[in-house]
Amino acid sequence: MLTRRHIRVKVMQCIYALVQSKDESLQKQEKFLRVSIENMYVLYLLMLSLLAELHRLAEKHVSHASRKYVATEDDNYPDPEKFIKNRLLLQLVNNDALKNELSNRKLDNWYLNEEYVKIIYKEIVASAIYKEYMSTSESSYVDDRELVLNLFREIIAPNEKIYEYFEDDKLTWVDDFPIVNTFLVKRLKKAKPDVSERFFLPALLKDQEDMEFANDLLTKTLLNDAKWEKEIEGKTPNWDNDRIAEIDSIILKMAICELLNFPSIPEKVTLNEYLEIAKEYSTPKSSIFINGVLDKLAKEYKTSGKLQKIGRGLQ
Repeated sequence: MLTRRHIRVKVMQCIYALVQSKDESLQKQEKFLRVSIENMYVLYLLMLSLLAELHRLAEKHVSHASRKYVATEDDNYPDPEKFIKNRLLLQLVNNDALKNELSNRKLDNWYLNEEYVKIIYKEIVASAIYKEYMSTSESSYVDDRELVLNLFREIIAPNEKIYEYFEDDKLTWVDDFPIVNTFLVKRLKKAKPDVSERFFLPALLKDQEDMEFANDLLTKTLLNDAKWEKEIEGKTPNWDNDRIAEIDSIILKMAICELLNFPSIPEKVTLNEYLEIAKEYSTPKSSIFINGVLDKLAKEYKTSGKLQKIGRGLQ
């Protein structure tokens, strides 16, 4: 689920939090990193379970409407129960593995905050996407999947109330939200009628090496902070340290650390990854500045023999 770039961003956020809090406890930062990475999976589970909760709410509405004498808008559709028969949604509602994950982690957010589910459901029922889907009685698994994807992309993911809820719950989720949503869409696109329950619950990290990479990058960047500071000073003679933005300084130090301490990661991968991170988390001028500094340093390290790379690197 998490790529190496996501891991680098997590480490960057962790170092930034340390700088802001002026807490020099490495142990605390390692714990913060682990929790921050784990919370990303929690966010994924909550977004996935939101789809199941929307189905349950729809089921309640259909059941309630069937006992009413006054006709509702759904009664005008060929099959008023079509939405709750959606095959992909049923895969989530009946997914015991998902239920166990939510139960074990005590994730009852939507039960405690049902008003958010109701807000989303109301928007869905009023949407052209829903009305078009409900206008016919027949559908295939592909049609059902397309409906869920369209509802997620157009109504659920952009919803400001949901975004604000997650932002208030955990600050780190602000940056995780688009990453998790993008991953969830990719996962749903690959869903098929015969996928196992675990298909919807992929591993957070590819393997243990990814967590080791995260910890090593964090500790080696922090423990050698003064050393990386000098490396930057040597390549920015016209810049005072105070003039380099905090986030730019962190990105540079992490990149230098990775160039010199991770021989299995190709130089080009490191430079490209941190340049992309700079583009996303800093200013356009900053990314140009960072690119220039790293390019000079990489050439210098190669000339001096400091840059030792072996094997094929992992992104």
